[in-house]
Amino acid sequence: MTSAIEFYGAEWCGDCRRAKQVLDRYHVVYNHHDIESEEGAAERAEQISGQKHIPVLLFEDGTVFVEPTNPQLTGKLKELGLIE
Repeated sequence: MTSAIEFYGAEWCGDCRRAKQVLDRYHVVYNHHDIESEEGAAERAEQISGQKHIPVLLFEDGTVFVEPTNPQLTGKLKELGLIE
């Protein structure tokens, strides 16, 4: 299964850990890009979001979330049909 989500974050980021927990809880597949260790990831995240905040989540429909709340993230996953 290919991922519908590109996830840009860092291990030290609490919001990133929280968002990953939501995705992992529902077994949603995503491509994780660590902005600290992956060449160019920080720049791509900033290009996508227009800001320096993380996490940045880019969905297959082109929607971008920056620092989403758990309800925002689960709502989007439902909208995309990734969870029930």
